[in-house]
Amino acid sequence: MKSNQFLWAFTVSLSGFLFGFDTVVISGANLPIKELWETSPLFHGLFIMSMALWGTVLGSLMGGIPSQKLGRKNTLLIIGVLYFVSAIGSALAQDPYIFSFFRFIGGVGVGASTVAGPMYISEISTASNRGKLVALYQFNLVLGILIAYLSNYLLKGFDGANDWRWMLGVEAIPAFIYFTFMFMVPKSPRWLIAIKKDEVSARKVLEKMGIANVDQEIKNIELADIREENSQKSFFSQYKKPLVLAFLLAFFNQLSGINFVLYYAPEILEMAGLASKESLYNSIFIGAINLVFTFVGLNLIDVLGRRKLLIIGSIGYITSLVMIAVSFYAHLSSLVLLISIMGFIASHGVGQGAIIWVFIAEIFPNHVRSAGQAFGTGTHWVFAALITLLGPVVIDIFSENPWPIFGMFAAMMVLQLIFAIFMMPETKGVSLEEIQKKLGI
Repeated sequence: MKSNQFLWAFTVSLSGFLFGFDTVVISGANLPIKELWETSPLFHGLFIMSMALWGTVLGSLMGGIPSQKLGRKNTLLIIGVLYFVSAIGSALAQDPYIFSFFRFIGGVGVGASTVAGPMYISEISTASNRGKLVALYQFNLVLGILIAYLSNYLLKGFDGANDWRWMLGVEAIPAFIYFTFMFMVPKSPRWLIAIKKDEVSARKVLEKMGIANVDQEIKNIELADIREENSQKSFFSQYKKPLVLAFLLAFFNQLSGINFVLYYAPEILEMAGLASKESLYNSIFIGAINLVFTFVGLNLIDVLGRRKLLIIGSIGYITSLVMIAVSFYAHLSSLVLLISIMGFIASHGVGQGAIIWVFIAEIFPNHVRSAGQAFGTGTHWVFAALITLLGPVVIDIFSENPWPIFGMFAAMMVLQLIFAIFMMPETKGVSLEEIQKKLGI
């Protein structure tokens, strides 16, 4: 792996760190804010907890436009500004409406980063290392989740009633660091060739990437673009297969219940009988397990491939979710529940967590990669927002025993296993241009 490729990919993947931190840090502020502003379960779910996710829906659906027009790099710089503004604004908010506005701004940054980040990394990678490099985005994402849980735990009791403001405001520090480092990253060579027709600048980037035969690489990219431009099919008929694959992968990602568990981990653990401080402490272990098994997935994705990892992860999902449901139903000890949740997180890290951004970023051709990425990530965030919006309401309904929630998630993972076995193609070790042919584009 060339050092330039790794450095650029790691820098861009820091947008994933901010994604993970931004979306999960709210778990520590969840209960204090609910008590401070005395909101109803529906209002709390709609404005406090899920407003950032509605921002991600907008950011993911619209993120393809600046990625295409301004370029992946410039879009990623704008995202850094959004993260910074959101962190400061959320920390200083004096009412739930202003708070929700700034959380929405951060959500736009998160959504746009899931389009521009993996897309950029896939375009500066080679077929042999693309899975590992794009998976850096997910690795930093779960690192951000772990640091958010750790930060929330350490800041508990730091400033009394204002603890939650510090929890949210501290994100401004990594946002500023990310924004500064992004100036060292070049523009995507595939964007320069396919969109800007700037072969000279693209050649310089490809040379820095260490591509052995730059002329042949440019020729392959140009030929793929010519085939695409000469197609007479409509957008949906031409790209039907990757669109269906992206939709189903994103759909199942959220119907696993991963965001439900990550967002409401402290509350779920309190339902199992753990105290508030103890639940925050155990959330750190959840974040650590996520990080460790994402690292495992990162190292296996270019060895076993995307499809096998999803099959392995699906089996783990089903087993752990059934155990979580049984733990609540049979009133087993909180330790059994905690172990089951960690098994669930491990299954996500090695399966869906490791592959989703990689797979969606590589199945669409150069000219429509930004639109395809926006479609896939938009699907992901629509369902993430719906699940988070309904979270407080569902938890309130099943407050006595939430086992049916996890039973439903387990059933959906049976369907994901069927999808992985019978529908999902393998893209391991195949160039972006060759994947087009494999999918019949």
